[in-house]
Amino acid sequence: QVQLVESGGRLVQAGGSLRLSCAASGRTFINYAMGWFRQAPGKEREFVAAIRWSDANTVYVDSVKGRFTISRDNAKITVYLQMNSLKPEDTAVYYCAAGIRGPAKEASDYNYWGQGTQVTVSP
Repeated sequence: QVQLVESGGRLVQAGGSLRLSCAASGRTFINYAMGWFRQAPGKEREFVAAIRWSDANTVYVDSVKGRFTISRDNAKITVYLQMNSLKPEDTAVYYCAAGIRGPAKEASDYNYWGQGTQVTVSP
């Protein structure tokens, strides 16, 4: 059974940094891509970043380029999202996802999802 467990979300001031983690288990992910999505209150789920497990190829949404970095640790089977220079508009629940295609930007390309972790950025 595939499990994706996010952690690291909390309240932080604007300009601060956070690192989110997504621990994956339940299958071999070498042929998968891992993505981070976010959903703010009253808004649709939005793609943030993705990484292909095999070669670490990455993609980002324009609004986080230069501020966020996605990476993976093969030994720990964990994907990270390093978030710097946080803004209040980054406030959302952040979800980790795994999919056979990718690194993809569409939520429909992902088969497995975590429960999410709340990130709140105060002004």
